[in-house]
Amino acid sequence: MLQIGDDAPDFSLLNQAGDTVSLSALRGRKVFLFAYPKAATPGCTTQACGFRDHFADLTTNDDTVILGISPDEPKKLASWKEKESLPYDLLSDPEHEVLDAYGAWGEKSMYGRKYMGVIRSHFVIGEDGKLLDVQIKISPKKSIEKAVKFLG
Repeated sequence: MLQIGDDAPDFSLLNQAGDTVSLSALRGRKVFLFAYPKAATPGCTTQACGFRDHFADLTTNDDTVILGISPDEPKKLASWKEKESLPYDLLSDPEHEVLDAYGAWGEKSMYGRKYMGVIRSHFVIGEDGKLLDVQIKISPKKSIEKAVKFLG
């Protein structure tokens, strides 16, 4: 499990437009990465729109980048981004390799049935690539509250 102070696992993933976004290319800026299970579902929309609504506060002076990540395909992400007017990139991790590397992929349970899926989480990555905050298994509203408090 990742800890504060660890190197953040590097990644290169496609965003909603099909462009590659690499963590290494964002060095020198803070990166707020939030993992969510599925675009356009109620909890995920609450979380994503919360970051949209606080975007200006969280990204002052262009020193912080916000990224969402899920197993959804770019086309679905593009539709959701447009519908909700999300001002940041959404990353597609259909093989959940990055989600797994961050500890945001694991066993879940619903109605007594166990399955593998995204564990809602968020991470703050410093300008040097080190983890500044790690929040695994967090509610949509708490994710927003903690991000605003941490980055604000």
